[in-house]
Amino acid sequence: RQNAFVGLTNLGATCYVNTFLQMWFLNLELRQALYLCPSTCSEYAAGEGIPKDKDYEPQTICEHLQYLFALLQNSKRRYIDPSGFVKALGLDTGQQQDAQEFSKLFMSLLEDTLSKQKNPDVRNIVQKQFCGEYAYVTVCNQCGRESKLVSKFYELELNIQGHKQLTDCVTEFLKEEKLEGDNRYFCETCQSKQNATRKIRLLSLPCTLNLQLMRFVFDRQTGHKKKLNTYIGFSELLDMEPFMEQKNGVYVYELSAVLIHRGVSAYSGHYIAHVKDPQTGEWYKFNDEDIEKMEGKKLQLGIEEDLAEPSKSQTRKPKCGKGTHCSRNAYMLVYRLQTREKSLTVEVPAFLQELVERDNCKFEEWCNEMAEMRKQSVARGKIKHEEVKELYKRLPAEAGSPYDFISLEWLQKWLDESTPPKPIDNTACLCSHGKLHPDKISIMKRISEYVADFFYRRYGGGPRLNVKALCKDCVVERCRILRLKNQLNEDYKTVTNLLKITVKGNDGFWVGKASLRSWRQLALEQLNEQDEDAEHSNGKMNGNAQNKDESNEEKREEEEELNFNEDIVCPHGDLCISENERRVVSKEAWEKLKQYFPKAPEFPNNKECCSQCKILEREGEENEALHKMMASEQKTSLQNLFHDKCRPCLGSWPQVREGVRRGEPTLQTTFLCPRRRPTRCSPVSSVGNSALLCPHGGLMFTYASMTKEDSKLIALIWPSEWERIQKLFVVDHVIKITRTQAAGADPESTLYVSEPQLCPECREGLLCQQQRDLREYTQATIYIHKVVDNKKVMKDAAPELNVSSSEAEEEREENKPEGEQDPDFNQTNGGAKRQKISHQSYITYQKQGIRRSTRHRKVRGEKALLVSANQTLKELKIQIMHAFSVAPFDQNLSIDGKMLSDDTATLGSLGVIPESVILLKADEPIADYAAMDDVMQ
Repeated sequence: RQNAFVGLTNLGATCYVNTFLQMWFLNLELRQALYLCPSTCSEYAAGEGIPKDKDYEPQTICEHLQYLFALLQNSKRRYIDPSGFVKALGLDTGQQQDAQEFSKLFMSLLEDTLSKQKNPDVRNIVQKQFCGEYAYVTVCNQCGRESKLVSKFYELELNIQGHKQLTDCVTEFLKEEKLEGDNRYFCETCQSKQNATRKIRLLSLPCTLNLQLMRFVFDRQTGHKKKLNTYIGFSELLDMEPFMEQKNGVYVYELSAVLIHRGVSAYSGHYIAHVKDPQTGEWYKFNDEDIEKMEGKKLQLGIEEDLAEPSKSQTRKPKCGKGTHCSRNAYMLVYRLQTREKSLTVEVPAFLQELVERDNCKFEEWCNEMAEMRKQSVARGKIKHEEVKELYKRLPAEAGSPYDFISLEWLQKWLDESTPPKPIDNTACLCSHGKLHPDKISIMKRISEYVADFFYRRYGGGPRLNVKALCKDCVVERCRILRLKNQLNEDYKTVTNLLKITVKGNDGFWVGKASLRSWRQLALEQLNEQDEDAEHSNGKMNGNAQNKDESNEEKREEEEELNFNEDIVCPHGDLCISENERRVVSKEAWEKLKQYFPKAPEFPNNKECCSQCKILEREGEENEALHKMMASEQKTSLQNLFHDKCRPCLGSWPQVREGVRRGEPTLQTTFLCPRRRPTRCSPVSSVGNSALLCPHGGLMFTYASMTKEDSKLIALIWPSEWERIQKLFVVDHVIKITRTQAAGADPESTLYVSEPQLCPECREGLLCQQQRDLREYTQATIYIHKVVDNKKVMKDAAPELNVSSSEAEEEREENKPEGEQDPDFNQTNGGAKRQKISHQSYITYQKQGIRRSTRHRKVRGEKALLVSANQTLKELKIQIMHAFSVAPFDQNLSIDGKMLSDDTATLGSLGVIPESVILLKADEPIADYAAMDDVMQ
């Protein structure tokens, strides 16, 4: 190991833990106290010794620190693994925590753990090393009464905003503050609120003074933390006497550690530590596994500052005098009380030293194994080198001498010493005839027969490819394809000129216009396919030939429609009837094209069109005329059926019981779309009632739902109307609703029976799915309404907040004159929201043109936001902050009278559904010290 210190492994995002561990390790007093702390391992050592068949597993935080510090002190490794310590603390190794918060929490945990020890040197070590006292002092301006509240501290948190020097930050921390106006102080002597002053007085300082520079602050505009990348100057010697209440002590401190955060964000970056060795006075930089000794016993922060902020507008670093430093990345400064006493010498306890030596033995064994493996590898390498050197001389085949082809890829693997070579495999270079493919020559190497004999003897494999291995048939075929490709360009020019000649008489041929536009590309693809078939025809090639053949077959099937001149072939295999898709070419042009497409369909220009297609065309024209006539009849019949202004206004069944003849009203889907534009609607030809049935054939709707929430999707019509519809449309399923009521019985006892019957299970599943869909949405619109001056939003003042637009439309429809109202489509009791249909069969409704308005009429002080069900309330508050300029902590949100307070909960779990209206009440900022009296922040 080059350095005197051992590094720590970064387990993912634990660099902040490593910096504190190295800093605490170099606090000799803390290390000494931890070594004195008894542990289960020391009990083993005092008795029968530490069991050698078991690995030591620390049980407490103190034991983890003991073992970790012992390894850092005497381990022979370059770095050690702190995963046991990190796991004992329950830290997430993949998430970077707040380093300052970690320091406070761990010190609190350590103090609480050591407080149970009997040895006072161990029990009080945290207080002796890190604990000081200050007092919050409030002085009444009227009577001069002092109110003092003494408090302990383990670090001083210094604000750095607006400051350039460390001493300025300390001065601001202790500065006097006036309590006036609303912030006046209640004096116990005066028994009234009086103007007063408040400040902090330092009473005592610890041996180790931790100064936290508050670089990570809360940004009210974004609702997140941010880092202040401003330079702060600090000296290696810090005299705290001017800041103390008692001036008669020794308060000169010297810098012992600087903790650095590299990066511009508060949520990412890298932590390193510069710590001074208390025994030698030398500075070291601890960067996880890497430890670097500073030159000349001086602290050097230059490189960390250069890497801090890669922006163009970098703040210029101020000049620093001798014994002073400037940093914009330092977030914690550690000062030690200056003393003339000789540095403490800390010895590792015997039981810990035995554990360290055991670990060192394991490490040495591993090093020896690695050295032996390296030695063997070097020996094999020398033998291989001599072998390669000898074969390399005889590798080239001389002119006229026999030779072999061998795979270039195999030769490269043979030269690679890391892996032993496998048997020679030349199958990837074979053609369909089992010989060497001419296109594979580039990936082969020609070697002498002597070297080939050696390779096949030593490594085996095959097939062996000698001087006669090159396939003559493939060479001939390859030349033919190349010659055709070269000839194609010339023939393309010839055909282009021939197409300009007007064909006279019956000497021409019909050719598809699309084929003529792309014939050169088709011919080239055909030649390439032949080339690829020849290349990939070997069944053994890489073991993938079958898959490639299948893919080529699929590709050919997909491209069958692109074959030349098949674009003018009708489904009956004859000439198509559309002359717009074809043209006549000369006999010379056709003969040229025929050379490339010998199997193309041939149609002389005197060829008659397909007779079957002509018959079908005439029938299609007749059907179209008949369809238009039927559509006109349907429109007239349905208008008479549903929109007769003289017809009495029908409501629900009890209201029209006496006015309409008795019968069985039949249920079916809504097929009319009076608001759709006729030019954009295809004519209705069938009624699909199967969408209302479940897979078991049962009905999924109750009569009550048909007359209320589902009335916008389902229409109830009378038998006379149903007979007319059955004549005009194709119906898949008949669904009937029968009403039964005894004479003189109470109307509430009326029974409604459906045929087919209701399927309770599927009905329940449909309702559950509808509710689930309301909780699982993405990019849905909700509305935020800001409440001003505590005014409660009532339905009368803002009806749009409580009534959906669909309800408003229904109310307007109900207020229309009698002649404009369609009774069969107004079976709702009014005010019921149109529910989302989630069952898969209900896609039908979405496509049938039923108008389902989801518009929401915004009122003043209201804004629409796009949200998702899995979005948290905190994320919604950030959106609201950008929309209303109200910070998240000043937002009070409620929905339907229920307060929304859990920032981590999702909107779906809080009951926020699409089109919801959330009320926003914004808190006004209050003074920092209002009504505080003696209670400190």
